[in-house]
Amino acid sequence: QAQLVESGGGLVQAGASLRLSCAASGRTFSSCAMGWFRQAPGKEREFAAAISQSGDFTYYTDSVKGRFTISRDNAKNTVYLQMNSLKPEDTAVYYCAARFGMPPTKNAQDFPSWGQGTQVTVSS
Repeated sequence: QAQLVESGGGLVQAGASLRLSCAASGRTFSSCAMGWFRQAPGKEREFAAAISQSGDFTYYTDSVKGRFTISRDNAKNTVYLQMNSLKPEDTAVYYCAARFGMPPTKNAQDFPSWGQGTQVTVSS
């Protein structure tokens, strides 16, 4: 399984931007669909965005469409989540996840590999 390390979280004001990165170890990154999920305090982990192996297909939950962009650089074994126009309700721990050899989905249980998460806090 891929080892995943997220970075880029922090404390920002509403309306600001952040870019999260997730660096993957191993030589199978380009064969992995990647996802970003988030978990707010007291809530279930939820899907935020996903991207196919080639990067040609991306998927978003409705609440982030038009504000977040997922992308990947297979040469750098890294997936990104550009987050613009952040809102206090985006406050959560953000996790990246990998799914080898299968298309991306919106279901956390379909992703066997997870990072430790990075905290994003948006103040009003």
